[in-house]
Amino acid sequence: MQVLELIIFAGLAVIVLYQLYSVLGRRVGRQPEDRPAVEAAAGPVRPPERLADPIDDGVELTGLAAIKAKDPSFDMGHFLAGAKGAYEMIVKAFAEGDKATLGNLLAPGVLSSFEAVIDQRAAEGRSETVEFFHPPRADLEKAQVVQGDLAQVTVRFLAEFRSRTKGPEGEGVDDRRTAELWTFERRLKSRDPNWTLVHVDAAEA
Repeated sequence: MQVLELIIFAGLAVIVLYQLYSVLGRRVGRQPEDRPAVEAAAGPVRPPERLADPIDDGVELTGLAAIKAKDPSFDMGHFLAGAKGAYEMIVKAFAEGDKATLGNLLAPGVLSSFEAVIDQRAAEGRSETVEFFHPPRADLEKAQVVQGDLAQVTVRFLAEFRSRTKGPEGEGVDDRRTAELWTFERRLKSRDPNWTLVHVDAAEA
């Protein structure tokens, strides 16, 4: 009987020791080596999204686009029609020595040059009148904005007219065909809608 009891106690001891080993040897909770597997299962961590910065393409508007950007009401067709009228008015006023009309349309530098020719012609006892055969042709040559809101538009004019002159030697008639580049200028933010002639150059016909 003692031998049988010893065998039974030994078996119980083995069972108890096995259960203790099973409990004490099991890892409880998350272990450091388990973290990568857990994080991988949850998916990669995405950094917080950043709002896109405003796009700056660095493009500077030029030409007519620059003028339209500062003055959306600008119309090229309307401008050229007005330029034709100004051209005829200035040419006729210059021929007739009408300084008052020229003073409203020309920049000081251009006006002084025109007045010098008018005064010289008057001193020589000469007079002149101009008659256009048909309206001049006006084409855009160049457009730009400088100094903030100062717009400059250069127009190529082709014109045919008859000049009648009188002088000490008598009268003369001269039919002319001219090609010129006229540059007009205006502050786009100004309430004055009129453009001023600031430069005149000869051009190829």
